[in-house]
Amino acid sequence: MENRKVFMNQHNNLLELEEHMYPLVDVETPNIFRNLFPYDEIPKIAFNDRIVPHHMPDEIWITDTTFRDGQQSRAPYSTEQIVTLYDYFHRLGGPKGKIRQCEFFLYSKKDRDAVYKCMERGYEFPEVTSWIRASKKDFQLVKDIGMKETGILVSCSDYHIFYKLNMTRRQAMEHYLSIVRECLEIGVSPRCHLEDITRSDIYGFVIPFCLELMKLREEYQIPVKVRVCDTMGYGVNYPGAVIPRSIPGIIYGLMVHAGVPSELIEFHGHNDFYKAVSNSTTAWLYGASGVNCSLFGIGERTGNTPLEAMVFEYAQLRGTLDGMDTTVITEMVEYYEKEIGYRVPSRTPFVGKNFNVTRAGIHADGLLKNEEIYNIFDTDKFLNRPVLVAVSNTSGLAGIAHWINAYYKLKGDRAIDKNSPLVAKVKEWVDAEYESGRVTVLTDDELVRVITDACHELQIIL
Repeated sequence: MENRKVFMNQHNNLLELEEHMYPLVDVETPNIFRNLFPYDEIPKIAFNDRIVPHHMPDEIWITDTTFRDGQQSRAPYSTEQIVTLYDYFHRLGGPKGKIRQCEFFLYSKKDRDAVYKCMERGYEFPEVTSWIRASKKDFQLVKDIGMKETGILVSCSDYHIFYKLNMTRRQAMEHYLSIVRECLEIGVSPRCHLEDITRSDIYGFVIPFCLELMKLREEYQIPVKVRVCDTMGYGVNYPGAVIPRSIPGIIYGLMVHAGVPSELIEFHGHNDFYKAVSNSTTAWLYGASGVNCSLFGIGERTGNTPLEAMVFEYAQLRGTLDGMDTTVITEMVEYYEKEIGYRVPSRTPFVGKNFNVTRAGIHADGLLKNEEIYNIFDTDKFLNRPVLVAVSNTSGLAGIAHWINAYYKLKGDRAIDKNSPLVAKVKEWVDAEYESGRVTVLTDDELVRVITDACHELQIIL
């Protein structure tokens, strides 16, 4: 205790005692935290009430894995589709580059062609990065293409070290460090993907390993990033939860005990327990500058953190969109449906067809009087998605007129009111449907068909 230095923490202006070093704990048998993860029971969330402080970085950003993790769970994108989506990410991220990076596979010619075409765009953001197998041949490929950074898989739980790699912790660490050194030798910045970190021995393996990574960073004067991979979605954001499930605890340990600066920490979440978004936000709050996302959450198993969700989390935390163009999100939804053939589930926040559609009659009444009552924000302004009221037997003429104006985006002189012959015609059909015993709301497709027929009969052009 007497030999440990006292120093000033520049973030909180408090004197602190230098932390002791954390050596690798090499074990003969794997520690798989059977008390927390009894495979024949539901995993357990335990608490020790050790609270760590918030540490929001000066700057936070989003990185994207749509073309890497997102492609592991669906049919591969074509080169043209990848380039188009990359253009969308550039526009969405805005002039400040809040969508900081996109990562790509390099294995197939299709993927490499997409990388070349995206790099030819000359955008500063999103930076084009890769994810590769840990081999000299692949490192050289990254170098030859002209990338500054690549992801490397460094699985860190004993589940992976002992059962998948058939190694000891020391063997795994030495293997990983040799790979990272090879990457640094050719001048490429490694991004170390700490797979399955929420089932790992944080202070027995992860912290000692990251301390060694930071030594390599100093030696080569090249950034070494640490990606916190909640591979199975076990992470929790609750204050006082025990590691390895505690996201605040993991981020704190990396910063304070392993000396990894915020700008080199990135969180990558999965949604197995519906916590991907809250865990990503928590990572920001406790010190990670980056959160890694996939568009619409498309990814392995239950998916990754939805990128569009973190755009709005960013705005809520910072009080500004910082130049991000959120209307691009709706364009991307439309592109996915028309060009890629993927339909986002209808109730998905921000992007689903019905995310801002009110169906309950009493809600519709309030919304028609003032849309702020039942709409989360001005969805027309930020997403080009005006609030909709589903049409039912309780909608009335005003409700039908509102639906037509909203659906067809009729504003000003083009908008119709409840006295329009078209509205009357549609209401006749609606009344007849419910008089015949219908109890469900009317679908968009049904209404469009009826409105189209009525417009033709009345010679009205919307």
